[in-house]
Amino acid sequence: MQFVDLKALHDTLQPALNDTITRIIDTSAFIRGKDVDDFEQNFASLTGAKHCVSCANGTDALYIALRALGAGPGDEVITTAHSWIATSETITQTGAKVVFGDTEDAYFCLDPAEIEAKITPRTKGVVVVHLYGQPAAIDAIKAICDRHGLWLIEDSAQAHLAEADGQQVGRFGDIATFSFYPGKNLGAMGDAGCLITDRDDIAEFATLFARHGGKNNHVMEGICSRMDGLQAAVLNVKMPHLPGWNDARRKVAARYDALLDGVGDLILPAQRPGVRHVYHLYVVRTGDRDALQKHLAAAGVPTVINYPRALPFYSAYDHLGHTPSDFPVAHAHASEILSLPIHPLLSDAEQDQVVDAIKTYFEKEN
Repeated sequence: MQFVDLKALHDTLQPALNDTITRIIDTSAFIRGKDVDDFEQNFASLTGAKHCVSCANGTDALYIALRALGAGPGDEVITTAHSWIATSETITQTGAKVVFGDTEDAYFCLDPAEIEAKITPRTKGVVVVHLYGQPAAIDAIKAICDRHGLWLIEDSAQAHLAEADGQQVGRFGDIATFSFYPGKNLGAMGDAGCLITDRDDIAEFATLFARHGGKNNHVMEGICSRMDGLQAAVLNVKMPHLPGWNDARRKVAARYDALLDGVGDLILPAQRPGVRHVYHLYVVRTGDRDALQKHLAAAGVPTVINYPRALPFYSAYDHLGHTPSDFPVAHAHASEILSLPIHPLLSDAEQDQVVDAIKTYFEKEN
């Protein structure tokens, strides 16, 4: 059993992927070109955005977005205490100060009340993460940003096509960023990323900044963050399948919900009312996390901890001097969370193996 079975997924698309990769090699269309242009048009259409700007990876997308909105020295940017470090390190890389907010107990996402509490005269914006494929409380967060004149970036790296109140995430803020790391719901065969926006000024800046400030006419100093032609071509093959893959993930999650209900002390992932979760990850909570993970590994069930610490408690942020009492929810979750196998092709038999192993563990404990 694989935690994410990319080979099985790719096998279903093998002829189209083989033809596409062969074409890229034959034409040497390795950097930018028509496939990248097509990707930007296709992803903009899929998300309903006016502009899509491709780049090398999801981390670069965040950095470019922050620079496009003017984040810099003396500024403060509020973000979640529970995420991958790309969300926060890119804030620091602009020269701005990262200000962490605690998370909601039920949904793992940034608590809107924490944003209100952390705003100062130096606060310029918010980076919200739709974590694990679950939309954050985006309506409330957007309202706070509007009320205080703050810009809003939606880190949608794990939430391709997730919806809140019938609208796709990524369509609420000034900019949304996406990762196409291979294991994502829409994944490349290497690193790739993009940002989407309806604002012409942001799209113009991001396009220039990601490509050395403009080819042969460098109107600014930028960075080199280009999507490879090969990755764009692979994503174009996969993109039409994304809605169906998300539906399959939801079915796997619903089956876990039914089979694991009431088992041990497991807390199953709650779905926020009015949203369509895309279950990039299926994350349970238990007070016996480490022992359960060891038991599952012995039973041939792979699991992952996403993420083993809340961000403020990594050495990179020691200078902020935070203690667990500053982020009690995110700190508690870090010792409880466990991601179970989930992908579009996970079979009932494989899922039964996961569930049976979990039930066996809790039966032994009792």
